[in-house]
Amino acid sequence: MPDGTRPLGERERFVAFAFASADMLLECSEDGLIFFATGAFRARFGRSPEQLTGTSLLDLLAPEEREGLAAELSMMPLRGRLEPQMVRLADQKGSMIVVSGLHLVLPGHTPRLCISFGQPPSTPDRRRPGGRGAAGLLQQVESQLRSAAQGAPGPDRLSVIELRSGHSALQPAISNVLNNTLSSAFVSAEVAPGRFGVLPRAGQPMPAMDEIMAALQHAMPEQDMVRVLKLGAIALDATGLNPAQVVRAVRACLSTFATGGTDGLRDAGFDKGIAAFVADVGERAETFRRALRERRFTLQFQPILDLHNRVLHHYEALLRPHKGMLGNGQGPAEFVNLAEMVGLTEELDLAVLDQAAASFPLLSGSQRIAINMSGLSMQSAEFRQQVSTRLDNLPAYAERLMVELTESAEIEHEQAAVATIIALRDRGIPTCLDDFGAGAAAFRYLKAFPVDFVKIDGSFVEAAMTGERDRSFVASMVDLSLAVGAKVIAERIETEAHVTTMASLGVSYGQGWHLGRPGAITPPLPPKAARRKEVSDEQWK
Repeated sequence: MPDGTRPLGERERFVAFAFASADMLLECSEDGLIFFATGAFRARFGRSPEQLTGTSLLDLLAPEEREGLAAELSMMPLRGRLEPQMVRLADQKGSMIVVSGLHLVLPGHTPRLCISFGQPPSTPDRRRPGGRGAAGLLQQVESQLRSAAQGAPGPDRLSVIELRSGHSALQPAISNVLNNTLSSAFVSAEVAPGRFGVLPRAGQPMPAMDEIMAALQHAMPEQDMVRVLKLGAIALDATGLNPAQVVRAVRACLSTFATGGTDGLRDAGFDKGIAAFVADVGERAETFRRALRERRFTLQFQPILDLHNRVLHHYEALLRPHKGMLGNGQGPAEFVNLAEMVGLTEELDLAVLDQAAASFPLLSGSQRIAINMSGLSMQSAEFRQQVSTRLDNLPAYAERLMVELTESAEIEHEQAAVATIIALRDRGIPTCLDDFGAGAAAFRYLKAFPVDFVKIDGSFVEAAMTGERDRSFVASMVDLSLAVGAKVIAERIETEAHVTTMASLGVSYGQGWHLGRPGAITPPLPPKAARRKEVSDEQWK
């Protein structure tokens, strides 16, 4: 042992080993509130470690990262650890960093989360900022708009970039520029193959489009950007509208762009800005109401099967508006968005319920039909009464009905929605939280709402097939759902590999073309004796 040295004490040794792989250390309560911090917080955030006491760990992360890590933290008491994973910080640079942690339970001490932040490897895993596709980008829009409503600077526009037909080979290069080279300035998401949405990061101005074009030109110097790309910008200024209305309009905008590109945005009127679009939608409200009265839509039914024995569990009723109801390239999602924007979700949901009920007699055994109900409807006392009246008049509905709570619209009055869920459950009607993980409030809803099922958004299912980190994230979502007593359904089951992977993660049921395409409900087979007679008659003829 060299002169002048002495063995480290246990605490010194612990701190030394911790800082060998970390820049910042935290101790938090199980709900993420910081009560001890040490490390390079001043350099990263301009705040001393002491100033972080009493704040939330999630506040240190970029907004698009918070929901995912919140789910991981909630699972730490069950799993014991937070496996190392890449996240983006809420510092000025939007730095990528590795976070890991331990759930520590010691005699005489309150259970705590020990969290470390460390430098990423030399070749960091650059995940797409803003989450998965349009859902992640929409979360960013909603977060910034709600902050703006509290006085913070808000985004002034959403830019869109579309790769022209015949240039699909350039798609990876464009993704790389948007997601890596320019990611510190703004959030981008590929909402459909070759179609990108671009939003400034919170508190930062939108880079001029010529800056984006210059970066793309640098990455692809041989290309004529004007011939390769179509560009557009949607003004987000919507004076007189509340954030929820703007978010619904932006959701419709992204959905329209995903299906129809920049031409679809122009045809729908988005090129004139969100405010003009919403005003135009208001004028179309009576046309939409008349369409509902005339039942200018049909329902198709997609089976949901048990992944272990392939037995049919229930159907989901899928809305299909009649041709000509909406503009070019617009479909069911735009139909629902329109209902939300003009305040007709309750009428739409009741119309779907009535139409679905006509197929109840075709079901057999304990099968049910799940219908989607908007969060706007679920928090309405009048809607709750309308559903109760139908169930009082036709009690048999309850034996065949299932309800999927959609997060297409923010639920502002959660207790009112809980009252509706409880009223349904009291009649034996199960409820399902739809598209879990896709919306900003999904994990809050799982805690607040006593649902029987959780349906994992299909984008997470797809991602779980390509990366261990995404697979672990889905496993956490499943564990969290099971912990609150909800069985799990996975969307987009398109291959046998999807079935095997989801079943191995604890998912009970699946929905996707591999298990059954949307269509009509097949009526139950007649009794065995009758079937024999029919076969005999056919042979006799």
